[in-house]
Amino acid sequence: MTKMVVFDMDGTIANLYGVENWLEYIHNEDPYPYKVAECLYDPVELLTVVNELKANGWKIAITSWLAKGGSKEYNAKVRQAKIEWLSIFPYDEIHIVKYGTTKANCTRGKADFQILVDDNEMVRNSWNLGGTIDANKNILKELRKLLDF
Repeated sequence: MTKMVVFDMDGTIANLYGVENWLEYIHNEDPYPYKVAECLYDPVELLTVVNELKANGWKIAITSWLAKGGSKEYNAKVRQAKIEWLSIFPYDEIHIVKYGTTKANCTRGKADFQILVDDNEMVRNSWNLGGTIDANKNILKELRKLLDF
């Protein structure tokens, strides 16, 4: 059985909402918050867990939305900033998609069982490819549980 963990970025692993005036930057189509957002967890601890999952047969995917209403030019800058932010994150595939895209459609058919890690309750509730982890809580504890799956 193939298994996959699908991570959202903003508010899940990247502290976008902790960047001062983040929404103002986004409204002004400035990618600054995406470039400077800190990791929501100790990066060493997060990367250790993710690498352990990979060693235990889990594929790792990133599925993240672009800014709501962003222009084509701004979306390209945000996409690049997100890719750069993830430069040390050990993912197998990445999907940076238009705001509101059904995230399950990005990885459908790519694994038998998938876990979505996301801070957005609406997105978690619409996930139909396996389980979910609420990123409003400590995801590290829940990710460690997957090591025994």
